[in-house]
Amino acid sequence: MKHKAGFVNIVGNPNVGKSTLMNQLVGERISIATFKAQTTRHRIMGIVNTDDMQIVFSDTPGVLKPNYKLQESMLAFSESALADADVLLYVTDVVENPEKNMDFLEKVQKMTIPVLLLINKIDESDQKTLGAIVDKWHSLLPNAEILPISAKNKFGTDLILKRIEELLPESPAFFDKDQLTDKPARFFVSEIIREKILLFYDKEIPYSVEVVVERFKEDDRQILINAVIYVERDSQKGIIIGHQGVALKKVCTEARKALEKFFDKHIFLEVFVKVDKDWRSSQRELDNFGYNPE
Repeated sequence: MKHKAGFVNIVGNPNVGKSTLMNQLVGERISIATFKAQTTRHRIMGIVNTDDMQIVFSDTPGVLKPNYKLQESMLAFSESALADADVLLYVTDVVENPEKNMDFLEKVQKMTIPVLLLINKIDESDQKTLGAIVDKWHSLLPNAEILPISAKNKFGTDLILKRIEELLPESPAFFDKDQLTDKPARFFVSEIIREKILLFYDKEIPYSVEVVVERFKEDDRQILINAVIYVERDSQKGIIIGHQGVALKKVCTEARKALEKFFDKHIFLEVFVKVDKDWRSSQRELDNFGYNPE
């Protein structure tokens, strides 16, 4: 039997369920999936392997009009996903306005590769409303194949995998067959810590934070991790740490539990908080933190 392989890139506006879908399709917890928008900041690959197929999924940041350099970098990651896909999954939901971010949508309209338009969260809608949404999307992306799904409830995800398998080109595998992602272990440590910050802090704090892993020492039984949470201002540092360090301790405890589940090893986690003034607007700092889509 001939082998198939290809890149399947997931794009769409913030908070439509792209990361939840990615995790369902890959079968592992690769992307942060929280209820807050703008959670994913990088392109994150998750790899699905069978004997005769390799699907390289790529989750991308939600498409938005950038207000500062970090968001410009995030948009660049999303737009790069249009350039190198064999199949594009455009994720929307039953709530958002289909004509939101028409600039990006116009780029999708011009694509010649197969586009699967996934209308997510159909469990939050009724048949009549869904029918109107489908008609609207047919007019906006006439060449796309439309699939109503519920990523959270795993409804329709098997059909997506079946269609991808049919659409992928014949090709040898791009990665080793035992590889799950293109990201190193340190990346997932920083993402898991950042996820807990997204869950436990309000307003601007989560979006002003970057997490850097300075030490990752692993043996057969345990992993020793030192991480730094960078914020933009002294006042944010105080909020992250909290009164008598209670807030930071909560983040560390929950992150450690998640890391032990992720790596299936005992974790020693030490976290510090430092101020890096206006890092989101500094190209040099963004490059240092890995926000370069090239």
